Amino acid sequence: MVAIIDYGMGNVASVQKALNFLKIESVITNDREQIEKADQLILPGVGSFLQGMKNLQSKGLDVLLTNEVVNKKKRFLGICLGMQLLAEKGTEPHENVGLGWIKGKVERIENIPLRVPHMGWNTVDVKINTFYKDVDHKDFYFIHSYHFVPDSKSVIAATTNYSIEIVASLQQENIFATQFHPEKSQEAGLTVLRNFFINA
Repeated sequence: MVAIIDYGMGNVASVQKALNFLKIESVITNDREQIEKADQLILPGVGSFLQGMKNLQSKGLDVLLTNEVVNKKKRFLGICLGMQLLAEKGTEPHENVGLGWIKGKVERIENIPLRVPHMGWNTVDVKINTFYKDVDHKDFYFIHSYHFVPDSKSVIAATTNYSIEIVASLQQENIFATQFHPEKSQEAGLTVLRNFFINA
């Protein structure tokens, strides 16, 4: 069973729809018992880093998820804001503390000639192939104004070019996370989800 964490930052229904298509059993929840029983966890989300952290903290989910993922090593997928919240710090709308599971900082995309937010389809350059096997067309759907800058390049699973190099996904032990939306990325995104939840 996959627990899709509901913490008031949206995007949960479309994630569950993608899992339903792949015949992966899931539940949308913020209930402690269901999260503890789940085999795998997804933290989706869109919106502000600060609001995301406030919502997690208000429900005690920051402590619960850290115990399940960091201590118990439960398999975890973060999507969009759910990837950014893994950082030690975010800067939206001002500097504040994240979950701190992956060393690094989330910063605004600035000083580029292209439009921000970065919105639309971009090709990714895969660095760690674990969850990109059998992805023929590596085009994925992005929508974000902030990007994750990790301390170590060793955790970068894929990048995309948007005038600057942007981290498209991260991988560290039992943690995998994407800046793009796999649930909105058609066959390529479904293949990544299938690789993570079924084929891994």
